[in-house]
Amino acid sequence: MMPLLFPLGNYYFIGFRYFTDSGLFWIGTALVFFLYWLSISLLTLLTRWATRLYPAINQTVPRTLVMALLVGGLTIGLAIFDVWIYSLIPATGVQLSWSTVQPIWILGLVFDIFLCLALSLFYTYSQWKEDLTESELLQRMALQRQYDNLKGQLNPHFLFNSLNSLSVLISEEPKLAEQFVDKLARVYRYMLQSSRPENIEFIDGQNELVTLQEELDFISLYTDLLQVRYGNSLRIQIPSLAQPAYGLCTLLPLTLLTLVENAIKHNSMSAKNPLVIRIEITHEGMLLVTNNRQKKTLRMITRQAGLASLKAKYMQVLHQYVVVNAEDDQFSVLLPLLSINKLSAKH
Repeated sequence: MMPLLFPLGNYYFIGFRYFTDSGLFWIGTALVFFLYWLSISLLTLLTRWATRLYPAINQTVPRTLVMALLVGGLTIGLAIFDVWIYSLIPATGVQLSWSTVQPIWILGLVFDIFLCLALSLFYTYSQWKEDLTESELLQRMALQRQYDNLKGQLNPHFLFNSLNSLSVLISEEPKLAEQFVDKLARVYRYMLQSSRPENIEFIDGQNELVTLQEELDFISLYTDLLQVRYGNSLRIQIPSLAQPAYGLCTLLPLTLLTLVENAIKHNSMSAKNPLVIRIEITHEGMLLVTNNRQKKTLRMITRQAGLASLKAKYMQVLHQYVVVNAEDDQFSVLLPLLSINKLSAKH
């Protein structure tokens, strides 16, 4: 555009002398170069300001109107300014008059209308495409998260160990085996339901929450299954809620499962030195899970630390910190519970 605008603009202001007089040619070229880039810079600032003022896709009409008004006003002002600059140089022969400015206004305003429409429509299309891409990315991330959650919830190692324990119970204690199967089914039903969208309470549209009472009921069933395998080597102390209102507080599903499995994975246990896991509700309305530390001499290599994933999930979804405290003889995790503010207001 620049090679065309420069000679056309100077031909309009100066006439054919622009092409025949070398001195006038360089003066006119320098002037039009300066005025062109001044116009482009101001035009860019105004269009960006209009876009920031009305950035949404559904604001296309007001954005276009504001942009047209601003650019139109700029065109009127610059037309007078350009003619005035040329009139300051006698060699150009330009005079500041209505007859000189009027054609620039007419052509400039017609150009401004098409320019503003094109810019606004292009911006709307780019935003629509960006929103569509972001929406698709969020959907893929949500599906991937549900898939990862489902894989983690199925926990094949726990299932295989449970089936081995069940095979022993069937031959030795059939009635206990029936109870074991019922509890195992309820445990896996809870695990699978936690990833179903229709059972999700959304927080900022990102993830699910369950009540503390549901988590405690689930971990109680899970504990019964673990007792069959570990016997007196494992003790899990589950609180009875002194204040029933605490049971209505919410947290991310399978939080207690993650913490219990984390303790079992990293600690040894025996009948003489049992692993003791305590679940408590603090006076501040926080969930505290502690266990005595009995580090394993040989540890299994896992692909992803469940506790680290849980901490990241609490920060991403609830914007809350999970406090981990590792001492020589004790390991503790302190987690936030939602809706505690309502409970505190009553007491």
